[in-house]
Amino acid sequence: MAIKVYNPTTPARRGMSSQDFSAITAKKPLRGLLKIKKGSVGRNNSGRITTRHRGGGHRRFYRLLNHRLPDGVKLMVEHIEYDPNRSARIARVKDDSGKYHYILAEAGMKQGAIIQTGEKSSVENGNRLPLRAIPAGSTIYAIELQPGRGGQVVRAAGTRAQLMAKEGDYALVRLPSGEIRRFRLECRAHLGSVGNEQHQNVKIGSAGRKRHMGIRPTVRGVVQNAVDHPHGGGDGGRHGTGKAPRTPWGQLTLGYRTRPRGKINKLIVRSRHEAKRKR
Repeated sequence: MAIKVYNPTTPARRGMSSQDFSAITAKKPLRGLLKIKKGSVGRNNSGRITTRHRGGGHRRFYRLLNHRLPDGVKLMVEHIEYDPNRSARIARVKDDSGKYHYILAEAGMKQGAIIQTGEKSSVENGNRLPLRAIPAGSTIYAIELQPGRGGQVVRAAGTRAQLMAKEGDYALVRLPSGEIRRFRLECRAHLGSVGNEQHQNVKIGSAGRKRHMGIRPTVRGVVQNAVDHPHGGGDGGRHGTGKAPRTPWGQLTLGYRTRPRGKINKLIVRSRHEAKRKR
């Protein structure tokens, strides 16, 4: 999938690029699989800002994706659609009973393709099988963390994981971050990789386009007052942080690990930090 580049007619258009929508075959989503999405604008249930710089943006409907396809189902791809709530493309599929579903679109998925689920399905891209039935070395996506819970891992545009080996009741899977993790062999996954691979190469280009996405302006900490940010303050001229980088609330950042220890360490064979050091 290519990237659309614009002529430099304005300063904002210089260097701006957008996604190529030529692979999308449906102009409107299926109404029965839509849900009204109310923006939280960064607030929690008390009205306090928990995520800064969020608000505004275009109104969106949420597409109800089925990440828990039952085994033994044959689906036909009717359309490839755009989803404003995720970076990947979605596929509108129809099962044998005439019921429609939305699923993540595989990189090579096209109209008319047949998708099968279950352990007896053929080993082809797009099909959903338990890890027990997938050959070692295959690329997979939309992996379940717990059997029957639905695909939760590797769902962003262009991502893929690799099934490294099988040991006892577990499969070793290398995730896109480089982390190698154990998954139960009963967990299911789609074969192939997530579509819309060029999403990461899109250049926003203008502030207005960012506001359209629901992201408000951000101000660096070093240019704020000392009362507003730990990096702020100082007399005259430009300066650095003057201390170890931290959040507005004093939490250390840039290398300071915040992941809870011992929670899932027994399932992690090699962490993503070790993988980065070996590169």
